[in-house]
Amino acid sequence: MWQRYKEWLYYHPQLDFYVDISRVRFTPEFVNAMEVQMERAFAEMKALEAGEIANPDEGRMVGHYWLRAPELAPTPAIRRDIETTVQRVLSFAQDVHNGLISPPDPALPHFTDVIWIGIGGSALGPQFVSQALAPLFPPLQFHFLDNTDPDGIDRLLTQLGGRLQTTLTIVTSKSGSTPETANAMKEVRHAYAQMGLEFPPYAVAVTMEASKLDLQARQEGWLETFPMYDWIGGRTSEMSAVGLLAAALEGIDIMGLLEGARVMDSATRVPNLRHNPAALLTMAWYWETKGKGEKAMVILPYKDRLLLLSRYLQQLVMESLGKAKDRQGNLVEQGITVYGNKGTTDQHAYVQQLRDGINNFFATFIEVLRDRPPREIDNPPPEVEPGIYSGDYLMGALLGTRKALYDNNRDSITITIGDVTPKTIGALIALYERAVGFYASLVNINAYDQPGVEAGKKEAQRLLQLQTQLLAILAQENRPMTLEELASKTGGDIEAIYQIVRHLDANFRINLEGNTGKPDTLLISPLQES
Repeated sequence: MWQRYKEWLYYHPQLDFYVDISRVRFTPEFVNAMEVQMERAFAEMKALEAGEIANPDEGRMVGHYWLRAPELAPTPAIRRDIETTVQRVLSFAQDVHNGLISPPDPALPHFTDVIWIGIGGSALGPQFVSQALAPLFPPLQFHFLDNTDPDGIDRLLTQLGGRLQTTLTIVTSKSGSTPETANAMKEVRHAYAQMGLEFPPYAVAVTMEASKLDLQARQEGWLETFPMYDWIGGRTSEMSAVGLLAAALEGIDIMGLLEGARVMDSATRVPNLRHNPAALLTMAWYWETKGKGEKAMVILPYKDRLLLLSRYLQQLVMESLGKAKDRQGNLVEQGITVYGNKGTTDQHAYVQQLRDGINNFFATFIEVLRDRPPREIDNPPPEVEPGIYSGDYLMGALLGTRKALYDNNRDSITITIGDVTPKTIGALIALYERAVGFYASLVNINAYDQPGVEAGKKEAQRLLQLQTQLLAILAQENRPMTLEELASKTGGDIEAIYQIVRHLDANFRINLEGNTGKPDTLLISPLQES
Protein backbone atom coordinates (compact mmCIF):
# COMPACT_ATOMS: atom_id res chain seq x y z
CA MET A 1 0.00 0.00 0.00
CA TRP A 2 2.87 2.37 0.85
CA GLN A 3 4.50 1.71 -2.51
CA ARG A 4 1.22 2.37 -4.33
CA TYR A 5 0.72 5.54 -2.29
CA LYS A 6 4.15 6.86 -3.28
CA GLU A 7 3.58 5.95 -6.93
CA TRP A 8 0.24 7.74 -7.27
CA LEU A 9 0.54 10.68 -4.86
CA TYR A 10 0.46 14.04 -6.66
CA TYR A 11 1.91 17.08 -4.89
CA HIS A 12 2.00 20.71 -6.01
CA PRO A 13 4.61 22.51 -3.86
CA GLN A 14 3.53 26.05 -4.81
CA LEU A 15 -0.02 25.36 -3.67
CA ASP A 16 0.83 22.85 -0.91
CA PHE A 17 -1.83 20.68 -2.54
CA TYR A 18 -1.98 16.85 -2.64
CA VAL A 19 -4.14 14.46 -4.67
CA ASP A 20 -4.03 10.80 -3.61
CA ILE A 21 -5.85 8.20 -5.74
CA SER A 22 -3.90 5.21 -4.39
CA ARG A 23 -6.99 3.80 -2.66
CA VAL A 24 -8.83 3.43 -5.96
CA ARG A 25 -8.16 -0.13 -7.15
CA PHE A 26 -7.52 0.48 -10.84
CA THR A 27 -5.23 -1.91 -12.66
CA PRO A 28 -2.09 -1.28 -14.76
CA GLU A 29 -4.02 -2.34 -17.85
CA PHE A 30 -6.70 0.25 -17.12
CA VAL A 31 -4.07 2.97 -16.68
CA ASN A 32 -2.54 2.11 -20.05
CA ALA A 33 -5.94 2.36 -21.74
CA MET A 34 -6.71 5.64 -19.99
CA GLU A 35 -3.45 7.21 -21.09
CA VAL A 36 -4.57 6.73 -24.69
CA GLN A 37 -8.10 8.03 -24.06
CA MET A 38 -6.85 11.07 -22.17
CA GLU A 39 -4.97 12.25 -25.25
CA ARG A 40 -8.33 13.16 -26.80
CA ALA A 41 -9.46 14.90 -23.60
CA PHE A 42 -6.26 16.96 -23.50
CA ALA A 43 -6.68 17.97 -27.14
CA GLU A 44 -10.33 18.93 -26.69
CA MET A 45 -9.53 21.01 -23.62
CA LYS A 46 -6.76 22.81 -25.50
CA ALA A 47 -9.20 23.66 -28.31
CA LEU A 48 -11.80 24.84 -25.78
CA GLU A 49 -9.33 27.21 -24.15
CA ALA A 50 -8.39 28.55 -27.58
CA GLY A 51 -11.99 29.66 -28.16
CA GLU A 52 -13.49 26.78 -30.15
CA ILE A 53 -17.30 26.64 -30.04
CA ALA A 54 -17.75 24.22 -27.17
CA ASN A 55 -21.51 24.53 -26.76
CA PRO A 56 -22.99 23.98 -30.23
CA ASP A 57 -26.56 23.98 -28.85
CA GLU A 58 -26.15 27.66 -28.00
CA GLY A 59 -23.36 28.49 -30.48
CA ARG A 60 -21.05 29.84 -27.81
CA MET A 61 -17.54 29.47 -26.49
CA VAL A 62 -16.74 28.34 -22.96
CA GLY A 63 -14.16 30.59 -21.37
CA HIS A 64 -14.07 30.37 -17.59
CA TYR A 65 -10.34 29.56 -17.78
CA TRP A 66 -9.68 33.01 -19.28
CA LEU A 67 -11.04 34.68 -16.14
CA ARG A 68 -7.83 33.90 -14.24
CA ALA A 69 -5.53 34.13 -17.27
CA PRO A 70 -6.90 36.93 -19.48
CA GLU A 71 -3.88 36.68 -21.77
CA LEU A 72 -5.34 33.38 -23.03
CA ALA A 73 -8.60 35.01 -24.19
CA PRO A 74 -9.15 34.62 -27.94
CA THR A 75 -9.66 38.36 -28.60
CA PRO A 76 -8.20 41.58 -27.18
CA ALA A 77 -11.70 42.82 -26.37
CA ILE A 78 -12.44 39.83 -24.13
CA ARG A 79 -9.10 40.26 -22.39
CA ARG A 80 -9.80 43.93 -21.71
CA ASP A 81 -13.28 43.14 -20.39
CA ILE A 82 -11.92 40.58 -17.93
CA GLU A 83 -9.14 42.81 -16.65
CA THR A 84 -11.36 45.89 -16.42
CA THR A 85 -14.06 43.99 -14.52
CA VAL A 86 -11.62 42.81 -11.86
CA GLN A 87 -10.43 46.38 -11.29
CA ARG A 88 -14.01 47.68 -11.19
CA VAL A 89 -14.94 45.04 -8.61
CA LEU A 90 -11.97 45.95 -6.42
CA SER A 91 -12.71 49.68 -6.68
CA PHE A 92 -16.41 49.26 -5.97
CA ALA A 93 -15.79 47.10 -2.89
CA GLN A 94 -13.19 49.53 -1.57
CA ASP A 95 -15.54 52.48 -2.07
CA VAL A 96 -18.32 50.67 -0.22
CA HIS A 97 -15.99 49.76 2.65
CA ASN A 98 -14.68 53.34 2.87
CA GLY A 99 -18.13 54.90 2.74
CA LEU A 100 -17.58 56.62 -0.60
CA ILE A 101 -20.55 54.57 -1.79
CA SER A 102 -23.12 54.75 0.99
CA PRO A 103 -26.86 54.84 1.70
CA PRO A 104 -28.65 57.94 0.38
CA ASP A 105 -29.40 59.18 3.91
CA PRO A 106 -26.42 61.39 4.96
CA ALA A 107 -26.96 60.29 8.55
CA LEU A 108 -26.03 56.71 7.54
CA PRO A 109 -22.40 56.81 6.40
CA HIS A 110 -21.89 53.11 5.60
CA PHE A 111 -23.69 50.09 4.25
CA THR A 112 -23.81 47.33 6.86
CA ASP A 113 -25.38 44.39 5.00
CA VAL A 114 -25.78 42.82 1.57
CA ILE A 115 -28.75 40.88 0.25
CA TRP A 116 -27.42 38.68 -2.55
CA ILE A 117 -30.21 37.56 -4.87
CA GLY A 118 -29.38 34.74 -7.25
CA ILE A 119 -29.98 31.05 -7.86
CA GLY A 120 -27.89 28.10 -9.00
CA GLY A 121 -24.42 29.20 -10.01
CA SER A 122 -25.26 32.77 -9.10
CA ALA A 123 -25.51 31.71 -5.45
CA LEU A 124 -23.79 28.36 -4.84
CA GLY A 125 -20.26 29.55 -5.63
CA PRO A 126 -20.54 32.78 -3.60
CA GLN A 127 -22.09 30.86 -0.70
CA PHE A 128 -19.32 28.24 -0.71
CA VAL A 129 -16.55 30.84 -0.84
CA SER A 130 -18.25 32.91 1.86
CA GLN A 131 -18.51 29.92 4.20
CA ALA A 132 -14.90 28.98 3.54
CA LEU A 133 -13.15 32.35 3.57
CA ALA A 134 -15.20 35.17 5.09
CA PRO A 135 -13.42 36.87 8.01
CA LEU A 136 -14.87 36.54 11.49
CA PHE A 137 -15.92 40.18 11.41
CA PRO A 138 -16.58 40.99 7.74
CA PRO A 139 -17.04 44.59 6.60
CA LEU A 140 -20.58 43.70 5.50
CA GLN A 141 -22.92 40.95 6.66
CA PHE A 142 -24.06 38.77 3.75
CA HIS A 143 -27.52 37.28 3.32
CA PHE A 144 -28.41 35.02 0.39
CA LEU A 145 -31.84 34.76 -1.22
CA ASP A 146 -31.49 31.76 -3.51
CA ASN A 147 -35.07 30.56 -3.72
CA THR A 148 -38.55 31.83 -4.42
CA ASP A 149 -39.82 30.71 -0.99
CA PRO A 150 -41.87 33.58 0.47
CA ASP A 151 -41.37 32.32 4.01
CA GLY A 152 -37.59 32.42 3.61
CA ILE A 153 -37.76 35.91 2.12
CA ASP A 154 -40.00 37.14 4.96
CA ARG A 155 -37.70 35.67 7.61
CA LEU A 156 -34.66 37.45 6.20
CA LEU A 157 -36.42 40.80 5.79
CA THR A 158 -37.83 40.56 9.32
CA GLN A 159 -34.38 39.79 10.73
CA LEU A 160 -32.92 42.79 8.93
CA GLY A 161 -35.67 45.10 10.14
CA GLY A 162 -34.47 48.71 10.16
CA ARG A 163 -31.03 47.68 8.84
CA LEU A 164 -32.63 47.41 5.41
CA GLN A 165 -31.90 51.13 5.02
CA THR A 166 -28.16 50.31 5.22
CA THR A 167 -28.38 47.19 3.05
CA LEU A 168 -27.09 46.80 -0.49
CA THR A 169 -29.11 44.48 -2.71
CA ILE A 170 -27.24 42.73 -5.50
CA VAL A 171 -29.33 41.02 -8.16
CA THR A 172 -27.47 38.36 -10.14
CA SER A 173 -29.08 36.93 -13.27
CA LYS A 174 -27.57 36.26 -16.66
CA SER A 175 -30.74 36.90 -18.63
CA GLY A 176 -32.51 39.03 -16.08
CA SER A 177 -35.63 36.92 -16.52
CA THR A 178 -34.90 33.96 -14.19
CA PRO A 179 -38.22 33.69 -12.29
CA GLU A 180 -36.79 32.88 -8.84
CA THR A 181 -34.38 35.82 -8.96
CA ALA A 182 -36.97 38.20 -10.40
CA ASN A 183 -39.48 37.20 -7.72
CA ALA A 184 -37.03 37.78 -4.87
CA MET A 185 -36.06 41.15 -6.31
CA LYS A 186 -39.71 42.24 -6.45
CA GLU A 187 -40.27 41.12 -2.85
CA VAL A 188 -37.17 42.96 -1.60
CA ARG A 189 -38.04 46.04 -3.65
CA HIS A 190 -41.48 46.04 -2.01
CA ALA A 191 -39.81 45.92 1.44
CA TYR A 192 -37.76 49.02 0.62
CA ALA A 193 -40.91 50.78 -0.59
CA GLN A 194 -42.71 49.95 2.66
CA MET A 195 -39.94 51.79 4.50
CA GLY A 196 -40.35 54.78 2.19
CA LEU A 197 -37.08 54.05 0.38
CA GLU A 198 -36.41 54.17 -3.35
CA PHE A 199 -34.81 50.93 -4.58
CA PRO A 200 -32.20 52.14 -7.16
CA PRO A 201 -29.79 53.81 -4.65
CA TYR A 202 -29.47 50.44 -2.93
CA ALA A 203 -29.34 48.18 -6.01
CA VAL A 204 -26.55 46.59 -8.05
CA ALA A 205 -26.99 44.27 -11.03
CA VAL A 206 -24.71 41.48 -12.26
CA THR A 207 -26.03 40.49 -15.67
CA MET A 208 -25.34 40.34 -19.40
CA GLU A 209 -25.17 43.54 -21.38
CA ALA A 210 -28.56 44.50 -22.86
CA SER A 211 -30.40 41.88 -20.82
CA LYS A 212 -33.78 42.72 -19.32
CA LEU A 213 -32.10 43.33 -15.95
CA ASP A 214 -29.31 45.43 -17.46
CA LEU A 215 -31.78 47.68 -19.25
CA GLN A 216 -33.88 48.07 -16.10
CA ALA A 217 -30.84 48.92 -13.95
CA ARG A 218 -29.56 51.53 -16.40
CA GLN A 219 -32.99 53.09 -16.96
CA GLU A 220 -33.68 53.39 -13.24
CA GLY A 221 -30.17 54.53 -12.31
CA TRP A 222 -29.03 51.67 -10.07
CA LEU A 223 -25.76 52.10 -8.19
CA GLU A 224 -23.74 49.91 -10.56
CA THR A 225 -23.90 47.07 -13.07
CA PHE A 226 -21.28 44.37 -13.58
CA PRO A 227 -21.04 42.08 -16.60
CA MET A 228 -21.81 38.44 -17.20
CA TYR A 229 -20.85 36.82 -20.49
CA ASP A 230 -22.47 34.29 -22.78
CA TRP A 231 -19.22 32.27 -22.65
CA ILE A 232 -19.51 31.74 -18.88
CA GLY A 233 -21.98 29.23 -17.48
CA GLY A 234 -23.48 29.74 -14.05
CA ARG A 235 -21.74 26.73 -12.52
CA THR A 236 -18.33 28.02 -13.67
CA SER A 237 -18.90 31.69 -12.80
CA GLU A 238 -17.18 31.92 -9.41
CA MET A 239 -14.13 33.68 -10.88
CA SER A 240 -16.32 36.14 -12.82
CA ALA A 241 -17.99 39.24 -11.42
CA VAL A 242 -20.53 36.91 -9.83
CA GLY A 243 -18.13 35.36 -7.35
CA LEU A 244 -15.54 38.12 -7.22
CA LEU A 245 -17.97 40.90 -6.30
CA ALA A 246 -19.49 38.91 -3.44
CA ALA A 247 -16.07 37.91 -2.13
CA ALA A 248 -14.55 41.40 -2.41
CA LEU A 249 -17.45 43.01 -0.57
CA GLU A 250 -17.06 40.44 2.20
CA GLY A 251 -13.39 41.28 2.59
CA ILE A 252 -11.99 38.16 0.88
CA ASP A 253 -8.78 38.39 -1.15
CA ILE A 254 -10.06 37.89 -4.70
CA MET A 255 -6.59 38.17 -6.22
CA GLY A 256 -5.62 35.16 -4.13
CA LEU A 257 -8.63 33.25 -5.45
CA LEU A 258 -7.67 34.06 -9.02
CA GLU A 259 -4.01 33.20 -8.41
CA GLY A 260 -4.84 29.81 -6.92
CA ALA A 261 -7.07 28.98 -9.87
CA ARG A 262 -4.45 30.20 -12.35
CA VAL A 263 -1.70 28.05 -10.82
CA MET A 264 -3.97 24.98 -10.74
CA ASP A 265 -4.99 25.62 -14.35
CA SER A 266 -1.32 25.50 -15.34
CA ALA A 267 -0.91 22.21 -13.50
CA THR A 268 -3.98 20.69 -15.14
CA ARG A 269 -2.83 21.65 -18.65
CA VAL A 270 0.09 19.21 -18.45
CA PRO A 271 -0.71 16.61 -21.16
CA ASN A 272 0.41 13.66 -19.06
CA LEU A 273 -2.02 11.55 -17.06
CA ARG A 274 0.40 10.75 -14.25
CA HIS A 275 1.46 14.37 -13.72
CA ASN A 276 -1.91 16.12 -14.08
CA PRO A 277 -4.06 16.22 -10.90
CA ALA A 278 -7.35 16.73 -12.75
CA ALA A 279 -6.54 13.84 -15.09
CA LEU A 280 -5.83 11.64 -12.05
CA LEU A 281 -9.23 12.53 -10.60
CA THR A 282 -10.87 11.84 -13.95
CA MET A 283 -9.26 8.42 -14.22
CA ALA A 284 -10.40 7.52 -10.70
CA TRP A 285 -13.95 8.66 -11.45
CA TYR A 286 -14.02 6.66 -14.67
CA TRP A 287 -12.80 3.50 -12.94
CA GLU A 288 -15.31 3.79 -10.13
CA THR A 289 -18.32 4.62 -12.32
CA LYS A 290 -17.24 2.42 -15.29
CA GLY A 291 -17.81 5.56 -17.34
CA LYS A 292 -21.56 5.12 -16.81
CA GLY A 293 -22.27 6.76 -13.46
CA GLU A 294 -22.63 3.43 -11.69
CA LYS A 295 -21.44 4.83 -8.35
CA ALA A 296 -22.10 8.08 -6.48
CA MET A 297 -19.37 10.50 -5.41
CA VAL A 298 -19.49 11.18 -1.65
CA ILE A 299 -17.64 14.37 -0.63
CA LEU A 300 -16.30 14.24 2.94
CA PRO A 301 -14.53 17.50 3.89
CA TYR A 302 -13.02 17.36 7.36
CA LYS A 303 -13.33 21.09 8.00
CA ASP A 304 -16.35 23.16 9.01
CA ARG A 305 -15.33 25.88 6.56
CA LEU A 306 -15.81 23.42 3.68
CA LEU A 307 -19.34 22.41 4.64
CA LEU A 308 -20.82 23.77 1.40
CA LEU A 309 -18.26 22.13 -0.90
CA SER A 310 -20.54 19.16 -1.61
CA ARG A 311 -23.46 21.47 -2.44
CA TYR A 312 -21.27 23.49 -4.79
CA LEU A 313 -19.94 20.33 -6.46
CA GLN A 314 -23.44 18.92 -6.84
CA GLN A 315 -24.20 21.59 -9.39
CA LEU A 316 -20.78 21.63 -11.05
CA VAL A 317 -20.67 17.85 -11.51
CA MET A 318 -24.31 16.88 -11.89
CA GLU A 319 -25.46 19.74 -14.12
CA SER A 320 -22.38 19.27 -16.31
CA LEU A 321 -22.37 15.48 -16.57
CA GLY A 322 -26.04 14.57 -16.12
CA LYS A 323 -27.03 14.33 -19.79
CA ALA A 324 -29.47 12.11 -21.67
CA LYS A 325 -27.61 12.14 -24.99
CA ASP A 326 -24.04 12.16 -26.20
CA ARG A 327 -22.63 14.66 -28.67
CA GLN A 328 -23.95 12.63 -31.59
CA GLY A 329 -27.48 12.49 -30.20
CA ASN A 330 -27.36 8.90 -28.95
CA LEU A 331 -29.23 8.07 -25.74
CA VAL A 332 -26.60 7.45 -23.03
CA GLU A 333 -28.11 8.81 -19.75
CA GLN A 334 -24.82 9.89 -18.20
CA GLY A 335 -24.04 11.47 -14.84
CA ILE A 336 -22.39 11.11 -11.44
CA THR A 337 -24.47 11.64 -8.29
CA VAL A 338 -22.78 13.85 -5.67
CA TYR A 339 -23.66 14.18 -1.99
CA GLY A 340 -21.96 14.84 1.31
CA ASN A 341 -21.86 16.91 4.46
CA LYS A 342 -18.68 17.12 6.58
CA GLY A 343 -16.51 14.98 8.80
CA THR A 344 -16.87 13.92 11.52
CA THR A 345 -20.60 14.62 11.37
CA ASP A 346 -20.89 12.09 8.54
CA GLN A 347 -19.44 9.36 10.76
CA HIS A 348 -22.42 9.77 13.07
CA ALA A 349 -24.88 9.88 10.16
CA TYR A 350 -24.45 7.82 6.98
CA VAL A 351 -20.90 6.40 7.17
CA GLN A 352 -22.48 3.31 8.73
CA GLN A 353 -24.08 2.57 5.36
CA LEU A 354 -20.93 3.53 3.47
CA ARG A 355 -18.94 1.01 5.51
CA ASP A 356 -21.41 -1.86 5.80
CA GLY A 357 -24.29 -1.22 3.39
CA ILE A 358 -24.66 -1.19 -0.37
CA ASN A 359 -21.35 -0.51 -2.15
CA ASN A 360 -22.67 2.05 -4.63
CA PHE A 361 -20.29 4.98 -4.03
CA PHE A 362 -16.70 6.14 -3.89
CA ALA A 363 -15.59 8.68 -1.30
CA THR A 364 -13.49 11.81 -1.62
CA PHE A 365 -11.91 12.92 1.65
CA ILE A 366 -10.86 16.57 1.86
CA GLU A 367 -8.12 17.01 4.45
CA VAL A 368 -6.79 20.33 5.81
CA LEU A 369 -3.42 20.07 7.54
CA ARG A 370 -3.62 23.31 9.54
CA ASP A 371 -5.98 22.87 12.48
CA ARG A 372 -6.27 26.53 13.47
CA PRO A 373 -4.27 29.77 13.20
CA PRO A 374 -1.12 29.84 15.33
CA ARG A 375 -1.67 31.07 18.89
CA GLU A 376 0.58 33.02 21.22
CA ILE A 377 2.99 30.85 23.18
CA ASP A 378 1.40 31.93 26.47
CA ASN A 379 -2.10 31.07 25.17
CA PRO A 380 -1.83 27.53 23.77
CA PRO A 381 -4.92 25.56 22.72
CA PRO A 382 -6.33 23.17 25.28
CA GLU A 383 -5.41 19.50 25.29
CA VAL A 384 -8.44 17.20 25.19
CA GLU A 385 -6.27 14.31 26.40
CA PRO A 386 -2.62 14.37 27.44
CA GLY A 387 -0.67 15.43 24.35
CA ILE A 388 -3.81 15.23 22.16
CA TYR A 389 -5.69 18.20 20.66
CA SER A 390 -9.09 18.46 18.96
CA GLY A 391 -7.44 18.62 15.54
CA ASP A 392 -5.64 15.35 16.22
CA TYR A 393 -9.02 13.69 16.66
CA LEU A 394 -10.19 15.19 13.39
CA MET A 395 -7.14 13.76 11.60
CA GLY A 396 -7.61 10.39 13.28
CA ALA A 397 -11.27 10.30 12.31
CA LEU A 398 -10.44 10.95 8.66
CA LEU A 399 -7.65 8.38 8.45
CA GLY A 400 -9.61 5.85 10.47
CA THR A 401 -12.73 6.16 8.34
CA ARG A 402 -10.70 5.96 5.14
CA LYS A 403 -9.02 2.73 6.30
CA ALA A 404 -12.30 1.23 7.54
CA LEU A 405 -13.85 1.85 4.12
CA TYR A 406 -10.85 0.49 2.21
CA ASP A 407 -10.66 -2.65 4.35
CA ASN A 408 -14.25 -3.40 3.34
CA ASN A 409 -13.60 -2.90 -0.39
CA ARG A 410 -14.81 0.74 -0.47
CA ASP A 411 -12.53 2.97 -2.55
CA SER A 412 -11.64 6.59 -1.87
CA ILE A 413 -9.71 9.62 -3.10
CA THR A 414 -8.01 12.02 -0.69
CA ILE A 415 -7.34 15.68 -1.47
CA THR A 416 -5.13 17.44 1.07
CA ILE A 417 -4.50 21.18 1.36
CA GLY A 418 -2.21 22.93 3.79
CA ASP A 419 -4.80 25.46 4.91
CA VAL A 420 -8.09 27.03 3.82
CA THR A 421 -6.98 30.19 2.03
CA PRO A 422 -8.16 32.12 -1.02
CA LYS A 423 -5.36 30.49 -2.99
CA THR A 424 -6.24 26.91 -2.04
CA ILE A 425 -9.98 27.47 -2.53
CA GLY A 426 -9.30 28.92 -5.98
CA ALA A 427 -7.15 25.89 -6.76
CA LEU A 428 -9.82 23.47 -5.50
CA ILE A 429 -12.47 25.07 -7.72
CA ALA A 430 -10.18 25.00 -10.74
CA LEU A 431 -9.23 21.36 -10.13
CA TYR A 432 -12.85 20.20 -10.20
CA GLU A 433 -13.77 22.40 -13.18
CA ARG A 434 -11.02 20.77 -15.23
CA ALA A 435 -11.80 17.22 -14.05
CA VAL A 436 -15.44 17.67 -15.06
CA GLY A 437 -14.36 18.83 -18.52
CA PHE A 438 -11.99 15.88 -18.96
CA TYR A 439 -14.61 13.36 -17.83
CA ALA A 440 -17.17 14.79 -20.24
CA SER A 441 -14.69 14.31 -23.09
CA LEU A 442 -14.13 10.68 -22.10
CA VAL A 443 -17.85 9.87 -22.08
CA ASN A 444 -18.54 12.03 -25.16
CA ILE A 445 -21.11 14.46 -23.76
CA ASN A 446 -21.53 18.24 -23.76
CA ALA A 447 -20.60 19.42 -20.26
CA TYR A 448 -21.70 22.99 -20.89
CA ASP A 449 -25.44 22.86 -21.63
CA GLN A 450 -28.42 22.06 -19.36
CA PRO A 451 -31.48 21.07 -21.42
CA GLY A 452 -33.13 19.31 -18.47
CA VAL A 453 -33.21 22.52 -16.47
CA GLU A 454 -34.89 24.35 -19.32
CA ALA A 455 -37.52 21.60 -19.62
CA GLY A 456 -38.50 22.05 -15.97
CA LYS A 457 -38.73 25.82 -16.38
CA LYS A 458 -41.08 25.46 -19.35
CA GLU A 459 -43.35 23.08 -17.46
CA ALA A 460 -43.49 25.42 -14.46
CA GLN A 461 -44.52 28.28 -16.75
CA ARG A 462 -47.25 26.12 -18.31
CA LEU A 463 -48.69 25.34 -14.85
CA LEU A 464 -48.72 29.00 -13.87
CA GLN A 465 -50.61 29.81 -17.05
CA LEU A 466 -53.10 27.06 -16.16
CA GLN A 467 -53.54 28.64 -12.71
CA THR A 468 -54.29 32.03 -14.28
CA GLN A 469 -56.85 30.35 -16.52
CA LEU A 470 -58.48 28.58 -13.55
CA LEU A 471 -58.85 31.76 -11.54
CA ALA A 472 -60.39 33.55 -14.51
CA ILE A 473 -62.95 30.77 -14.99
CA LEU A 474 -63.87 30.72 -11.30
CA ALA A 475 -64.36 34.49 -11.31
CA GLN A 476 -66.46 34.35 -14.46
CA GLU A 477 -68.67 31.43 -13.31
CA ASN A 478 -68.93 32.75 -9.72
CA ARG A 479 -70.23 29.42 -8.41
CA PRO A 480 -68.86 26.20 -6.90
CA MET A 481 -67.29 23.95 -9.56
CA THR A 482 -65.92 20.42 -9.57
CA LEU A 483 -62.44 19.40 -10.64
CA GLU A 484 -63.97 17.67 -13.65
CA GLU A 485 -65.71 20.86 -14.75
CA LEU A 486 -62.50 22.86 -14.46
CA ALA A 487 -60.57 20.21 -16.37
CA SER A 488 -63.17 20.24 -19.12
CA LYS A 489 -63.17 24.01 -19.45
CA THR A 490 -59.38 24.39 -19.39
CA GLY A 491 -58.32 21.21 -21.15
CA GLY A 492 -55.78 20.81 -18.36
CA ASP A 493 -54.51 17.76 -16.50
CA ILE A 494 -56.95 17.11 -13.66
CA GLU A 495 -54.22 16.11 -11.21
CA ALA A 496 -52.35 19.35 -11.87
CA ILE A 497 -55.59 21.29 -11.38
CA TYR A 498 -56.16 19.53 -8.05
CA GLN A 499 -52.66 20.44 -6.85
CA ILE A 500 -53.08 24.05 -7.96
CA VAL A 501 -56.43 24.58 -6.23
CA ARG A 502 -55.18 22.89 -3.06
CA HIS A 503 -52.29 25.38 -2.94
CA LEU A 504 -54.60 28.33 -3.69
CA ASP A 505 -56.94 27.28 -0.88
CA ALA A 506 -54.07 26.97 1.63
CA ASN A 507 -53.16 30.57 0.84
CA PHE A 508 -56.74 31.92 1.13
CA ARG A 509 -57.16 32.69 -2.56
CA ILE A 510 -60.09 30.35 -3.25
CA ASN A 511 -62.51 28.23 -1.16
CA LEU A 512 -62.51 24.44 -1.15
CA GLU A 513 -65.70 22.77 0.08
CA GLY A 514 -65.99 19.13 1.02
CA ASN A 515 -62.25 18.64 1.44
CA THR A 516 -62.03 15.17 3.02
CA GLY A 517 -58.68 14.35 1.47
CA LYS A 518 -60.43 12.69 -1.48
CA PRO A 519 -60.24 14.88 -4.59
CA ASP A 520 -63.53 13.73 -6.08
CA THR A 521 -65.48 15.28 -3.20
CA LEU A 522 -64.23 18.81 -3.79
CA LEU A 523 -66.17 21.86 -4.84
CA ILE A 524 -64.04 24.87 -5.82
CA SER A 525 -65.40 28.38 -5.38
CA PRO A 526 -63.98 31.86 -5.91
CA LEU A 527 -63.00 33.57 -2.66
CA GLN A 528 -65.91 35.53 -1.29
CA GLU A 529 -65.08 38.78 0.48
CA SER A 530 -66.27 38.79 4.08
